[in-house]
Amino acid sequence: MSGDAIRVLVVDDDPGARALHGRFVSGTPGFSLVGTVAGGEAAVERGLRGGVDLILLDMRLPDISGVEVLHQLRTLGSRSPDVLVISSSRDQVTVRQALAAHVVGYLVKPFTQEALRERLGVYRAERRLRDRNERDRPLAQGEIDRLLSTGRIRIPDRASARPAARPAAPRESSERMEIPDLAAPASRLPKGLAEVTLLRILGALDPVVPVSASELAQRCEISRATARRYLDHLLAEGAIDLAHRYGKRGRPEVLYRLAPSPAG
Repeated sequence: MSGDAIRVLVVDDDPGARALHGRFVSGTPGFSLVGTVAGGEAAVERGLRGGVDLILLDMRLPDISGVEVLHQLRTLGSRSPDVLVISSSRDQVTVRQALAAHVVGYLVKPFTQEALRERLGVYRAERRLRDRNERDRPLAQGEIDRLLSTGRIRIPDRASARPAARPAAPRESSERMEIPDLAAPASRLPKGLAEVTLLRILGALDPVVPVSASELAQRCEISRATARRYLDHLLAEGAIDLAHRYGKRGRPEVLYRLAPSPAG
């Protein structure tokens, strides 16, 4: 097991569901199944012991409810595991109580392995960004000056990143957004990522209007899977932010935009 793997506990009173969801977790890169339990009290006890980063929690349990599990886990404060609800409960009371406990997501059963894998991927990216922000500290003026003079690139105009009806007028340098140098040298990029594609994606992203991975893939004329690989890299580097678009039906759509520059 990789030391970087996110440790997951599955909580469900249905033996078949526990086994199935455990296999889903084990088959997702970057995640490790540390156990399964059938009841709420066992889930709380396991969470109190530590060694669990994320709990997949059913809300309908034979002893105490999933809501009570959430309340007891929150007594741990910052040491509390994150919780992703996996439940067939769709009534407003249950959903609102779960969301009020700051769960990282609510996935309605039954769901496919791909649906859980996608949700876990979003969670992993958000967790990396959260951990990165928690490690951040205020910079001294000298450090800020060095960042401004080294290790930064300019994003190409979005008009030059994709075909346009007519050439865009040149923009003043003060209008160009700067971000950390994620593309140079190319040898620093993860295996399978190319500098030219990364720059194309950066040029297609906006700091105000978020886009989905599918929309970004169309703009850049690449596959959605390729777009997701680059977006995962940019999320890990803290260069982009996540947002969600909620429709009338189905799970929320994940959106991406350039992270705003720190206020001066």
